[in-house]
Amino acid sequence: MHPPITIGLPEFREDGTVGADELYTVANGLGMSDQQVRPCVKRLVAEGRFTREGRGRKAELRATEDTTRALAPNADFLRHAFQQDAGITPWDGVWHLAAFAVPESARTARDSLRETLVHLGGAPVQGGLYVCANAWEPYVEEAAHRLGAHGALTLLTTTDLRRGDTREPAELARLLWPLQEIADRYHRLSRLARPRLARLTGPDGLPAPALARHPGPAAHRPVLGGPARTRRRRSPPDPLPPLRRHHPRSSRPGRTAIRRRP
Repeated sequence: MHPPITIGLPEFREDGTVGADELYTVANGLGMSDQQVRPCVKRLVAEGRFTREGRGRKAELRATEDTTRALAPNADFLRHAFQQDAGITPWDGVWHLAAFAVPESARTARDSLRETLVHLGGAPVQGGLYVCANAWEPYVEEAAHRLGAHGALTLLTTTDLRRGDTREPAELARLLWPLQEIADRYHRLSRLARPRLARLTGPDGLPAPALARHPGPAAHRPVLGGPARTRRRRSPPDPLPPLRRHHPRSSRPGRTAIRRRP
């Protein structure tokens, strides 16, 4: 069974709302009945993750502030992944680093910040220093503010990153991230998604109006969050590392910019 939050995430609009009719329609297309989805939606509302206005298929769900904050990076990264795969936003050759020195007395904040950096696609370079191939500063700063660790955070960007004698971006990515593990998860996702995509787009799948609301790759978005979400606590998400030929800018002499958060 697909958790309704996994099914619903791709359906949410930019303002954090989704019509229950759309949610139920997608769930039906994935083989779930309204009776299966309804109690799960009630639980999410009871947990304070969503609010609901109206009843049944005429209801509208709205993500709460905490849920919106948690989901925003996922939505932004998914959008970036599609653009990256399509060659619309090639990597610009810039590495983004975050360093922090949080005292032992604030261990909880330190551990939470470390988990957040990994969740945002960061890889540990050494103690207290993490690197990401994509711009993540707004999300890192928001988390540091929330955890009371903003004053201990240093942000750095550079085009000259090396580990030992390795400096080629694709090779660095192989050293920094568990790429084979990430690739295996995508293979599992593909095996999971294919039959469901066939069900959604086949003659007995979603009605035409519902498909019209979700053109192109969105037809298989309802299952994109499945394996990724269920494994999130055990495995880091896809960091979207620079595996393709990167922007010529990265071949220029290294540039480094550093700023300490006030």
